[in-house]
Amino acid sequence: MSKWIGTSNHGFSPYGMEELRRLFPQIQFKQLLPGEVYQFEVSEESDEVLQQLAHAELIFVRHVQPIDRELLLNGDADDQLQAAAAMIAYIDSSVAGKQVAVHVRMSRQHSLAATKQQLKQAMDQALIEAGATPVLKEPELIIAVFVHEDQLLVGFATPEEMGSDWPGGAIRFQREEGQVSRAKFKLLEAEKVFGLDYSQYKSAIDVGAAPGGWTSLLLERGLKVTAIDPAAMDERIAHHPALTHLRMNASAVKLPKASHDLLVCDMSWSPLEMCKLILQLKSALKANAYAIVTVKLMHKKGLQSIREVKQRLSSAFTVLGAKQLFHNREEITLFLQKKG
Repeated sequence: MSKWIGTSNHGFSPYGMEELRRLFPQIQFKQLLPGEVYQFEVSEESDEVLQQLAHAELIFVRHVQPIDRELLLNGDADDQLQAAAAMIAYIDSSVAGKQVAVHVRMSRQHSLAATKQQLKQAMDQALIEAGATPVLKEPELIIAVFVHEDQLLVGFATPEEMGSDWPGGAIRFQREEGQVSRAKFKLLEAEKVFGLDYSQYKSAIDVGAAPGGWTSLLLERGLKVTAIDPAAMDERIAHHPALTHLRMNASAVKLPKASHDLLVCDMSWSPLEMCKLILQLKSALKANAYAIVTVKLMHKKGLQSIREVKQRLSSAFTVLGAKQLFHNREEITLFLQKKG
């Protein structure tokens, strides 16, 4: 038996819980943050769970944390911080010499007398005394703490096992001065999650590009971009020498065959209309070119929409990845490769 904490985008925990239920039919759930964070218990041991999760294609489960320790919160703030630090000392042999990140999250109902920052600082200091190096980025090991009611629910795992090296899988990017739109964060997150490097591509098609959040990122990475949108592009990129803006509907666009090696699409259209447009543009992509597209989850029929989109696109593309990213809202992101 083992206990875990799962996290999904707000409002999508029912989807994440259903994905886990298909993997572990006897699973039991308990809500920690309604609609977002949930505890689950399964009959399988931790190693078996990790193995199944590693091979599962989970779209709506953004982050998974094991519960290896359940520490009762007693006394005042100092007592609680000392107990948390003592827990680190207890496992010193497994953290010595490693770069370790402490991630602290809280539910709305908790009896922690200290602040979240104080708890992290106490655990970081205990890590130093145990011979570890506390880090914020690229840790070898994560100690994840979820504070709920009168307990610290603590788990130890690698970033790969948790599915992210960010607390709860909430990847955050710093907003830049002059940034065209926040939509850029979605494409940045897709690059990280799907293991891409946009600078390796030469020429991209951006369908539904205006005002140019995704286009701006691709231009920054050195790509030539064909932006398709009847609306105007932001003035900060509209005259970029590597940008070709086709001010027309995507359905009317004709591009040279095999002229691009990347396609991106973040249109606020119905999923089936998006599929139609992407398939119309497939001839403009080189063999084995890649595509990143968002799928809007319409009318609360998310799973059905995803199945239909995958089926329609399968005539020309292989689905390499599907994930509801932290920066997705009522949508998911697909990572596709054009069939040769």
